[in-house]
Amino acid sequence: MEKINVKDLDLKGKKVIVRVDFNVPLDDQQNITDDMRIQAALPTIKYILEQSPAKVILMSHLGRPKGEIVAAMSLAPAAKRLGELLGEAVLQLDECIGEAVQSAIEGSDARVILLENLRFHKEETKNEPEFAKQLASLADVYVNDAFGTAHRAHASTEGVTKYLPSAAGFLLEKEITFLGRAIHNPEKPFVVILGGAKVSDKILLIENLLSKADTIIIGGGMAYTFLKAQGKNIGKSLLEEDKVGIAKALLEKAKAANVNIELTSDFLVIQEFDKPEDSKIVQDIEDGWESLDIGPETITRFKKILSEAKTVVWNGPLGVFEKDAYAEGTKAIAQHLAGLKGVTTIVGGGDSAAAASKFGVADAMTHISTGGGASLELLEGKELPGIAALTDKEKVS
Repeated sequence: MEKINVKDLDLKGKKVIVRVDFNVPLDDQQNITDDMRIQAALPTIKYILEQSPAKVILMSHLGRPKGEIVAAMSLAPAAKRLGELLGEAVLQLDECIGEAVQSAIEGSDARVILLENLRFHKEETKNEPEFAKQLASLADVYVNDAFGTAHRAHASTEGVTKYLPSAAGFLLEKEITFLGRAIHNPEKPFVVILGGAKVSDKILLIENLLSKADTIIIGGGMAYTFLKAQGKNIGKSLLEEDKVGIAKALLEKAKAANVNIELTSDFLVIQEFDKPEDSKIVQDIEDGWESLDIGPETITRFKKILSEAKTVVWNGPLGVFEKDAYAEGTKAIAQHLAGLKGVTTIVGGGDSAAAASKFGVADAMTHISTGGGASLELLEGKELPGIAALTDKEKVS
């Protein structure tokens, strides 16, 4: 069912409460180290402000304060940065519900107001109706532009929709469009790159992709469980022993579905993590050695497959990319994706997005998801509560 978006709402003279994802990384001095998520919310915020006179009330979480007030997780740095980006003052409140909040909103000339961290209240993650009702009472309409939390049924993503007309913001709509198309109607050949540490995180994703993808490239820590399932030596590389049987079954299902599963064939191995100078490239991992990255032969083979693709979804790094000595595989594939012409390249948030950013290729990708967990669940074929709860288009047509 298609959902309404922010353009379907009459916003003139309205107070609009918007769920954004300002869960930004902060350093020890409370400085934002990456403002991508704030930048991503700007189109929706600016559009609402253009429907003058309209007032934007923003709500978000930051970190995991677990229902307690934690000063280091205040949204004050986000309010400051947003004000700089918008070129106008943002009123940052020290609470998100209650009469004082109502009064501050009514009595202020500020066009943009940011409520304090929703997760200072345990009622947010518990999706308690009274808390959701109090949030809804601050505005006339609701817009969800926080894809990163759309897979959670929280008061600010699902509960609030019971009390207000509820629409998708531009960012949320973009995520649904790109990730939805990749799953339901990808241009072929459709290649998926899966990495990261654990097979267990990607079982449902692989199951769902077997009826859609032409090739699934598996690298990173999860590859070694598949290699073990093939009877290969993996030394002391990362292994989920209890998932070897599942990996074997997935390989057999892929073969039956005529889907190519491509695994690492050469490896950068080390004996001690802090001694990268002693690393070597091997095709067979000996006992006592651990693989932390894909080797040059694998990089060449993966690049060739990707060069023939029309749609690529990348979810998870191919090595321990955070450390430069073990980042070559992830870097090479990221740079190769960035250079492809006429190919839709979708990066599934989380570590993949961090890698694209680290290697300076984020802007060259077709779409980088702002939600790691949410993008994973959407690609698994699940319905996300924060999207399902929005108003259906047919109800306003």
